[in-house]
Amino acid sequence: MYENYYGLTSKPFQLTPDPSFFFGSKWHKRAMSYLQYGLSQAEGFIVITGDIGTGKTTIANSLLHDMQEGIVAAQIVSPKLSPDELVKMVASKFNVPVKGSTKSDILNDLETFLMALHNQGKRALLLVDEAQNLPLETIEELRMLSNFQAAGKPLLQSFLLGQEELQPILRAPNMEQFRQRIVASCHLAPLTDAECQGYIEYRMQHAGWDGRALFSTEAYDRIFQFTHGIPRKINALMDRILLFGFLEELETFDEDAVESVIKEVSDEMFLPEKQAQTQAKAKGILDGATEDGQIKDVEYYKTMLTELVDALDNAISHKIKLTRYIDRLLQKKYKTYVRLKSDD
Repeated sequence: MYENYYGLTSKPFQLTPDPSFFFGSKWHKRAMSYLQYGLSQAEGFIVITGDIGTGKTTIANSLLHDMQEGIVAAQIVSPKLSPDELVKMVASKFNVPVKGSTKSDILNDLETFLMALHNQGKRALLLVDEAQNLPLETIEELRMLSNFQAAGKPLLQSFLLGQEELQPILRAPNMEQFRQRIVASCHLAPLTDAECQGYIEYRMQHAGWDGRALFSTEAYDRIFQFTHGIPRKINALMDRILLFGFLEELETFDEDAVESVIKEVSDEMFLPEKQAQTQAKAKGILDGATEDGQIKDVEYYKTMLTELVDALDNAISHKIKLTRYIDRLLQKKYKTYVRLKSDD
């Protein structure tokens, strides 16, 4: 919607991970280097952890996007799989038939498939996303799958990506054998304030932005303060900021413009605890709002209604601006059409 207004060729801030928009911060570059190192070693486990929204899946998708020839890759996003369910899912991801087969049959067929890849000069790679959801015995099953070997090298290599909760799981005393097969691990940290600005500008440029000044220094600072440098939060907020700018016909964004958007989205997007507090407060007010059927605080409800009317007026104003913009666009296109017809 706002792409044409800001001279963009695509949407720069999507929530869906896109490998073409990969931004190499210090820790993201390090994580990618570990993955590439693991690929070059063709053995062992690589473990990448990070908080929600820090870009683990984007890194995995970037790795798959640039995968070298000779590697057959599969990716699973793991719910709480049992060991047997994991074996079935891994086999099915590599197109090994599982229907009607026992676990023993599936393992034999999977080993046959992996050996066939080896004979063709290829090898298999498994990326396990959201690995913190796997029970200990299922992670141990992953280790057992790495026991498929030929010429002293494993036929299947696995990369684990998960939230921070994965770390204590792997530190468990009975995970010693698994830990010994980890060749590298890395924890993704949020972006710094400088990286946050670089991230925004990188994605804007990748989407066709011409580089003209769009955000003030204070605007960048406020975006970082609100999102804490978490890429997914930056994407969500920036998408709303650009939409707001389009509706308000802004050419640049200062701190006040960013703050206006933050006030709109904070309750619905990033601050569930604040929303919960608001709901609890509202419930308390409602529980104590009446006494013998009489309203105790009329002024409070008047204020609430006024705020609701203001919010509705604001939404209607945005819709009117959008309608006017579309109308001007249609009129322009119609005039162009008439001029071309008259030339004919």
